[in-house]
Amino acid sequence: MKHSAYSSKLLTIEVLTLLLALLFLVPFYFLFVNSFKTFAELLTNTASLPTKLNWDNYIRAWNVLHFPRALSNSIIITISSVSSMVIIASMAAYRLARRSNRMNRALFTLFITAMVVPFQAIMIPLVKVGNWLHFLNSFYGIVLCYAGLGVSFSLFLYHGFIKSIPPEIEESAVVDGCNPYAVFWRIIFPLLKPMTVTVIVLQSLWIWNDFLLPLLVLQDKGLQTVQLATNALFGQYTKQWDLALAALVMGIVPILLFFLFMQRHIMEGITAGAVKG
Repeated sequence: MKHSAYSSKLLTIEVLTLLLALLFLVPFYFLFVNSFKTFAELLTNTASLPTKLNWDNYIRAWNVLHFPRALSNSIIITISSVSSMVIIASMAAYRLARRSNRMNRALFTLFITAMVVPFQAIMIPLVKVGNWLHFLNSFYGIVLCYAGLGVSFSLFLYHGFIKSIPPEIEESAVVDGCNPYAVFWRIIFPLLKPMTVTVIVLQSLWIWNDFLLPLLVLQDKGLQTVQLATNALFGQYTKQWDLALAALVMGIVPILLFFLFMQRHIMEGITAGAVKG
């Protein structure tokens, strides 16, 4: 009787979870289905399947938005920003975790505190400082902004993971003649692979889908990301939904494939980082 009751309860939870998942998939259904419709059909039959697959929306969006250029800009910004976060946060977290003195504990607290500050509270000073330092309308400027905004969360994840690594491994390497940099890059950093993958996936999703920071920093059309290029289809008097939906699908597909390929590492890294901390 206890086993039967447990099974019924589990079945109910699974059904509710499935219904909730379907609820979250509804916007993707409307996005994908309507991207193949003409503008007139999109307005009259929004929820229905398209009468025919209209690939012209994708072709026109590809040409109008100069999509290859926008896609390459998003890729360059994402890869450069995430690489900077991984290098800076992993090294800083290793130092703060292994040298637990008063100053390092204060620095770690400062990094954690920075995580709770909303971006909207600092975006105006950020633009003013960026204009003063002349890093607006440049790749290195927006990469610097992303690295500064994302390093706190990355450091927090790395810090918990590093505390779960036995210090005896490093002591053995020092006995064998490794200097501090060799200990980190040859011994510690390879052990951080699960957390590194987690940081890469989470931060890539954030940077790829971000709209506000590129809008503030990148005013040059030649530097626009996929999100900024798609926003050009929405004007004050016209909204080209047929092209916009096709552009959104093309912008989602790369990061979606990347996430599906890397997702199995996410929970592994987060769980491993929570062992100690």
